[in-house]
Amino acid sequence: MTQNHEAHPATSTISLGNVESLGNNTFALTPEESDTIATLPAGSALLIGIEGQVKGTRFLLTVEQDQNGADQPIVAGRKPTSDIFLDDVTVSREHAVFVPNAGTFILTDGNSLNGTYVNGDRVEEAILKNGDEIRIGKFHFAFYLGARQN
Repeated sequence: MTQNHEAHPATSTISLGNVESLGNNTFALTPEESDTIATLPAGSALLIGIEGQVKGTRFLLTVEQDQNGADQPIVAGRKPTSDIFLDDVTVSREHAVFVPNAGTFILTDGNSLNGTYVNGDRVEEAILKNGDEIRIGKFHFAFYLGARQN
């Protein structure tokens, strides 16, 4: 299912230092994580590992352009050259892609065997918002947009 990327509403900043409600789960940002998010420029994002071997691990998602000025996608997968390298058999070589779009990111499944999940729902594509929980294979992350206004 393809979504209209231009039609989604503008993103807003998160309330820092609070517990974010994520469906049946809750994830509390540490003061350090809140401070980090507050310093990120608008348009960037942070993935925070919230379970298992990636708990506390952070991946910075930033918008970078190629030589033609097009936004570069950020690939998460088991392939060693992935931008976000997730070394486990539950992760496909190019499992999922984060694509910058209008101040947030769109998460697209890369035809993975085990699927990509946002807030517990298997997705082919999803527009991400603050506090979304993402599962890529056995890896579990929370997504937060940069809060600093440029």
